[in-house]
Amino acid sequence: MDRRTFLSGASIAAATVATACSSGQESEVASPNVQTRRTRRLRMVTTWPANFPGLGTAADRVAEFCNAMSNGSLEVEVYAAGEIVGAFEAFDAVATGTADMYHAAEYYWQGKSPAFNFFTAVPLGMSAQEIMAWVEFGGGQELWEELGREFGVVAFQAGNSGHQMGGWFKREINALEDFRGLRMRIPGLGGNVLRELGGAAVALSGGEIYPALQNGTIDATEWVGPWNDLAFGFYREAPFYYGPGFHEPGSALGLGINAGVWDGLDADHQAIIRAACRAANNLSLGEYAHQNAIALDVLESEHGVQLRSFSDEAWLRIGEISEQVVADVANADALSRRVYDSYMAARQRGRDWGRISETPYFQQRERVLGG
Repeated sequence: MDRRTFLSGASIAAATVATACSSGQESEVASPNVQTRRTRRLRMVTTWPANFPGLGTAADRVAEFCNAMSNGSLEVEVYAAGEIVGAFEAFDAVATGTADMYHAAEYYWQGKSPAFNFFTAVPLGMSAQEIMAWVEFGGGQELWEELGREFGVVAFQAGNSGHQMGGWFKREINALEDFRGLRMRIPGLGGNVLRELGGAAVALSGGEIYPALQNGTIDATEWVGPWNDLAFGFYREAPFYYGPGFHEPGSALGLGINAGVWDGLDADHQAIIRAACRAANNLSLGEYAHQNAIALDVLESEHGVQLRSFSDEAWLRIGEISEQVVADVANADALSRRVYDSYMAARQRGRDWGRISETPYFQQRERVLGG
């Protein structure tokens, strides 16, 4: 994506609340009946390719909403992966002050602490609405901030791709032994599960995946879901599309801010950033549900993609490994243990409610409506 600053239309601007309590940086901004205020400019680096739908759109929306709700006194410029730093360098860039913000999936930072995985997704973990419930109301945000501040970052939910697919494969996966020797792009704890199944997990940023699939560096890849996968054209290299995925049942995206920058912001600018993140989070989940359905039809009807599911045998083994892999995170340190305990308690609450609500409803809807 080209760097750009987003300004709102009149309909959003009409709802803007602006104050004139303090000085910021750079140019002055004035609006009717409001004192002149200096503009605070923040640079956001992302882990997403230029002009990428969904993931990149969520980052854009955070910037757009910040600019609109602040009446221009808070400007956020968005930079795609590689424009300032590489995708996997975004965290360090923000922690050290090279950039002010990042937009990314938190499990990219598992090398800093394995507990970051819980703030994106873990195998057999929570759905999108369950992780939203945990972060917003179940103590997740407080633990996330405690974890991030150890590295100089404060982060918030700022997008969610919903349930992700199991991935694109050059050959069918019919039995557990088919995972052995499989070279697959799969990040986070899902990669640890694949290793336990005998495969080789490869870490690649979004822009590196297609060439690796094309030249045979990898045999399979997961990415997101039909909407983003169609945009990358994975169907041209790997005809078998597996779903659902076990590794990312509801993948949250994070907006991380340098802790010093965050602490130095005026209270209204902090409130605006929080609100912008929440708005982008909600919109992205709805957008993915809409666009994935459309893209899946295109993949099947126009490109002849073959949909597949992992076997029950594979799911059982994946489940056993997943529980152990996730539990291992708790052994890393005391904070990881607290994050794990909090997450697992929230997952159980989600299971208890889902067992009598959405799960039986979806089953009955399919039974009643048929094919």
